[in-house]
Amino acid sequence: MDYLRAILTSRVYDVAIESPLTDARRLSARIGHRVLLKREDLQPVFSFKLRGAYNKMAALTEAERAAGVLAVSAGNHAQGVALAARELKCNATIVMPSTTPSIKVDAVQALGANVVLEGDGYDAAAAVGKKLAAERGLTFIHPFDDPLIIAGQGTVAMELLRQHANKLDAVFIPVGGGGLAAGMAAYIKALRPEIKVIGVEPDDAACLKAALDHGAPTTLDQVGLFVDGVAVKRVGDHTFAVLKDHIDDMVLVNTDEICAAIKDVFDDTRVMLEPAGALAVAGLKRYAEALAPNAVLCAVTSGANVNFDRLRHVAERAEIGESSEAVFGVTILEEPGSFLNFCRILGPRSITEFNYRYAAKGPAQIFVGLALRRGAAERAEIAAALSQAGYGVHDYTDNELAKLHVRHLVGGRVPVRGVERVYRFEFPERPGALLRFLETLGTHWNITLFHYRSHGAAYGRVFAGIEMRSDAERSALEADLRAIGYDAFDETDNPVVGQFLRG
Repeated sequence: MDYLRAILTSRVYDVAIESPLTDARRLSARIGHRVLLKREDLQPVFSFKLRGAYNKMAALTEAERAAGVLAVSAGNHAQGVALAARELKCNATIVMPSTTPSIKVDAVQALGANVVLEGDGYDAAAAVGKKLAAERGLTFIHPFDDPLIIAGQGTVAMELLRQHANKLDAVFIPVGGGGLAAGMAAYIKALRPEIKVIGVEPDDAACLKAALDHGAPTTLDQVGLFVDGVAVKRVGDHTFAVLKDHIDDMVLVNTDEICAAIKDVFDDTRVMLEPAGALAVAGLKRYAEALAPNAVLCAVTSGANVNFDRLRHVAERAEIGESSEAVFGVTILEEPGSFLNFCRILGPRSITEFNYRYAAKGPAQIFVGLALRRGAAERAEIAAALSQAGYGVHDYTDNELAKLHVRHLVGGRVPVRGVERVYRFEFPERPGALLRFLETLGTHWNITLFHYRSHGAAYGRVFAGIEMRSDAERSALEADLRAIGYDAFDETDNPVVGQFLRG
């Protein structure tokens, strides 16, 4: 396709606004570069997705629109298709995973679409959706892998280059299936090839990076679900055909960096982005660390459909993402005065968390969080000072298990009779998910530890310990885990487990 022509002739403004380009003045001052935000979070459905959906559906024949359309989505694409269908007076069916939060289901229904809830996740819902579309003669509206979808999303770049005709060193674009990145890259490279186009992905859902490394779209075994708006296992074929020739670089970021970016945008705009919406900002910040001062950089803030109850997790992790908090596991003697001596070494620093429980005579294990003023350098100084004072020190600031679960489990340690293996799971938030877990494992294995936290997403996080009579039973256990179908991560050898949870 001639994407330049397709973008210039796209029909998006019946439903979309020309989103503003905002100076992020606080963030710019802090990192030493001019940061611009392309505010797609201000669209009528709080996401760029309505652009591609409407462009695709406006191009359908009258007969196709009369027959109706179908989409599969747990969020932003669903709302884009529903809004486009309302404007085009077209019936829309949206298949959503049964784990979809009610706030998103309600938003789609309020736009007039018929919602079908099926499956624990996107893949299961997609299988149902494609079957329904074929049975009912509905046109399937893909969330990203369609030339007309790509062209509609490319209008974001058309606006950007018109709004900012001066120096622009790089544009940072979030990548899930690649529709937004492909459309924007095609337009930018056609008109301003000197501008770098940088794709940004979560480090646990990097499907475009995998495709670029292998030279073709590659299916990931599993993806992290915190950044649910881009939790895609395989980049699109159409999108990859564009991106392989037009993307200049890729940046991968972690959960803490994304949470910090949400806070950065809030500080500048007083708008709370969803994790995928702040992804490009997180990538911009990481990439900018290696640039000479005073570059002009733009990030697309792609969406603001965030559940309110997810914000507690974002706030908890943002401090670490900004290098303004560190967490340590420290071994001290179990004797009178030991806490006082420990705190004297820490000095006047603010303690953000202090977890301890008496276990037995001998060494005590402390889980402590500390506020930082000078980032990573101060973090290293604290660790060195504690070590020089004779304390055993583990830095758990980058340890996902410590931050998600173990900090809430510090307490007495009970010895397990056999061999214990511990796993971290991601559970679908739906009735019966826990029961399915227990029915598969409960009759075969003794569960020695269980911790669950909800983060306001379609998936909750679970940490579980399972007792085995011997190491030989490990293969049988892992076969049972595969049968459940939930993503599982073996954390048995994680040092934080040995320090805080072993008998």
